[in-house]
Amino acid sequence: MDMEVAGWLVAAIAVYLTGLSKAGLGGVFGGLAVPLIAMFVSPRDAAAFMLPILIAIDLFGLRAWKGQASLVDLKHLLPAAALGIGLGTLIFGVLSENAVKAFVGLIAVTFALHRLVIRIQRHFQATHAQAPIVQPPRSLWAWLSGGVSGITSTLAHAGSPPIQAYLITRGLTKETYVATTVYYFTAVNLFKVPFYFSLGLFQWDIFVSSLYMLPLVPIGVWSGMRLMKMIPEALFFSLATLLLGLSGVKLLVDAWM
Repeated sequence: MDMEVAGWLVAAIAVYLTGLSKAGLGGVFGGLAVPLIAMFVSPRDAAAFMLPILIAIDLFGLRAWKGQASLVDLKHLLPAAALGIGLGTLIFGVLSENAVKAFVGLIAVTFALHRLVIRIQRHFQATHAQAPIVQPPRSLWAWLSGGVSGITSTLAHAGSPPIQAYLITRGLTKETYVATTVYYFTAVNLFKVPFYFSLGLFQWDIFVSSLYMLPLVPIGVWSGMRLMKMIPEALFFSLATLLLGLSGVKLLVDAWM
């Protein structure tokens, strides 16, 4: 994949932070990689570059959270996500380069704003702490969340916000919540592979570039497991939100120009 030195450095940082985030920081850097890398290559190439890396990270997560996911939620979410991936593939195939860049930028900005809202909600809940109540799954809400997640995940690997919005309302334990997201995105990322092939996104040079970055995956995962107890989550949240928002704005400006 043809990038300048600064692009490779940003890509390496994005891969490392993605592994670190998924392992121990609640996904605060989720959706950050593609908008950052898309400042140096096309959004399509950035998405294809990240998919093998995300699958590798997911496989690490499966071992850590084996058997702890909410199967009833996955039963509702995954079929909807499959439909969303199909729709996202159509969007990828028909939109122009600038339109895709604008779409990815919009996703990034929306994701950053979503993170701010979640942070405010958590602060409010902390000041009005009460035991969580597990709510029954709502099929319509689950299908809507899974479908939107499938679309945004296909375009920019940024499918977390709709899933988080759904799972937060369920009142699950932290362990079940994290395990469910790990299982969900493992299935979603694997399901995207044939669709990416159908779009011609997987070029040999892009795949080789992904392989170069794979050694950063276990390093990021290991770092996340160690740092989660040492560094305040608020600091990582602030940095992730800032970087994601700025990269989204940059993509929107580039698309407009």
